[in-house]
Amino acid sequence: MPMQAQEIEALLKQSFPDARITITDMAGDGNHFAAEVIDESFRGLNRVQQQRAVYAALKGKMDGANGDLHALALTTKVPD
Repeated sequence: MPMQAQEIEALLKQSFPDARITITDMAGDGNHFAAEVIDESFRGLNRVQQQRAVYAALKGKMDGANGDLHALALTTKVPD
């Protein structure tokens, strides 16, 4: 079942409550999203570590064929 952008944002807000999060449905199909997550907790982490933290926050929603979320183009940043 496709996810809604609001569901993705809510999951991410649980792990990153102070983050600025932007979710975009890239294809309008509820399966291909882009997410930008800007959070202070990323400071000192390399990009792979930042992205792993975001994927962990999605709590299995991207787990292969059984996941609710098919594709996520992810951008992570530290606030300026």
